Amino acid sequence: MRLLVVLSRMPYPLEKGDKLRAYHLVKRLARHHEVFLFCLSDRRVRPEHEEHLRGFCKQLQVVYIPLHRILWRMVTTAFSRLPFQVGYFHHRHAQRAMDRVIDAFKPDHVLCQLVRTTEYVRHRYELPKTLDYMDALSKGMERRTGNVLLPLRLLLRTETRRLIRYENLMFDLFDNRVIISAQDRDLLYHPDRDQVVVVPNGVDTAYFSPRAVEKRYDLLFTGNMNYPPNIDSVCFLVERVLPLVQARRPEVSLLIAGADPGQRVRNLAVHYPNVTVSGWVKDIRDSYATARIFVAPMQIGTGLQNKLLEAMAMGMPCITSDLANNAVVANPGEEILIGHEPEEYARHILYLLDHPDERERLARNGNRFVRETFDWDRAAGTLEKLMAPAPEAIRQET
Repeated sequence: MRLLVVLSRMPYPLEKGDKLRAYHLVKRLARHHEVFLFCLSDRRVRPEHEEHLRGFCKQLQVVYIPLHRILWRMVTTAFSRLPFQVGYFHHRHAQRAMDRVIDAFKPDHVLCQLVRTTEYVRHRYELPKTLDYMDALSKGMERRTGNVLLPLRLLLRTETRRLIRYENLMFDLFDNRVIISAQDRDLLYHPDRDQVVVVPNGVDTAYFSPRAVEKRYDLLFTGNMNYPPNIDSVCFLVERVLPLVQARRPEVSLLIAGADPGQRVRNLAVHYPNVTVSGWVKDIRDSYATARIFVAPMQIGTGLQNKLLEAMAMGMPCITSDLANNAVVANPGEEILIGHEPEEYARHILYLLDHPDERERLARNGNRFVRETFDWDRAAGTLEKLMAPAPEAIRQET
C-alpha cells in the first residue's frame, strides 16, 4: 500500500507527545508499506533529523511555514469558521505542495494526525482517508477556559466551539477515525463517536527499563513544559502539594525535567526549596532513573500521558489523578496511586517515602501492567488493519 502520512510537526526528535505517537506508528507501518511522510514545520529542520526519518520512510517532504505567514493566517482565520488550530497550519504554498505530492505519489490511503492537518485533504473525496484524532482536542480546549483571564477565556470559548464543529465535520468526511483512549473517544461530541477505534500508544520497554543507579531526587515530574496542562500540573504539585510534604520532611526534593520550561516553571526553583528545573535533557531515562517516585497530578488536558507509561516501564511507583488514569486504566492501589486533593497526594508521597517495600511493590506491579498492556507493534497492527483496502477494491485493481 502507498501510504501518505500528514503531520503538523516533524516527528523527530521525540520531545512532544504527538511526535512520539507519529514516530513509532509510522516507523512500524513503513516496514510493510511504502510511506510518504509529509510534514509541516514552523521552524527550520536540522538535516540529521530529516536523514533519520529517511532511514525508514520511502519519501519525505517537509514544508516550512515562516512566522510572517502564520501571523497573517491567524488574522484571516479570525474571519473564517476554521479553528485557529487548523488555520495556524494550513497555508496555500503548503496546499500546493500537498496537491503535487498526491498527483505524483498517487497514494492508496491517507493518514492524517490531528484535525490540524485534515484541511489539506478535505476535498480529496476520491482518496480513502483515516483521521487520528489522537485526543479530544475540543474538550482539552474547553477545560482550559476555566484557568485563564476573561479576554483569553472568550477566545478559548470561541476556539472550543469551532473545534467541536470542525471535529464533527471531519468525522463525516473521513473513512476511518482513531483515538488514543476510550476516555477521549467518549469526550468527542459527534453522536456516532462509538465508531471511533481506540488505538492506544505503546511504550518501548526495551528502551525504558529499570536502572539500578543512585537516587538523587525524591520526586519527579517530566513533560513538555510549555504545554499548559503540564504547567498547571507541576504548579499544583509544587505550590499546593510539596509544602505539605516538606512540613513533615523538609529535605524532600523534586526534579522537573522537560523541554521549554517558561518563566513560571523556572520560578518554581527560585521560590521553593529543593526544587530543580533541568529543562531539556538529552536522555530522559536519566531523570526517571535518579528519582524515587513519579508524581503527575494532571488537572486539565486530554489524551494518554506517555510520561506515566515511561515511568512505570522504568520501574517507578507512580501517583497521578483520576483524569490521567482514566486513559491508562491502571488498577488503583495495585499498579498506581490516585490523588484528588493536595492532602491526599501528600499522604501518598509520604507513605511511599516511609515504606520502601511498598514503593517496590507498586513499581513492580506497574511495570508488569505496562508491559502487558501497551505495545507499539499491536497499536500499529490495529491501524494497519483499519486502513487495509476492502476486498472489492483489491479485485477491481487486479
